[in-house]
Amino acid sequence: MSRQNVLRPLFFLLLAAIVLPGCENPMKKKEEEIAKNTFACQLNGERFIVRFVEGEARILMPGAQRVTLYQLRTMSGVRYSNGNMELRGKGTQLQVIMDGTVTPLRDCEPYAILPPAK
Repeated sequence: MSRQNVLRPLFFLLLAAIVLPGCENPMKKKEEEIAKNTFACQLNGERFIVRFVEGEARILMPGAQRVTLYQLRTMSGVRYSNGNMELRGKGTQLQVIMDGTVTPLRDCEPYAILPPAK
């Protein structure tokens, strides 16, 4: 076996070891970007997920119902509505208004991506 035949695979292994750590998993990066704008809260003791994206608040209600609210102008904080439901507040101090009833969301925190089950 010639020296060139031995060195060629070693060269490619070395090149892969240098290049691959710099490559990011595009799915992981996308998940991290989504998580930055997503919050998990408690609504009446059940999980309530809200994701803020491009003028919308996309909500996953308890029971897996999906609701989209549209951003409204406000002097401070956030305010979103679809005519039936409203979400408003500042930072992680959010409240939901449904059927004229104001309900604070509890324990709002940035959404954490759970590792896949093994």
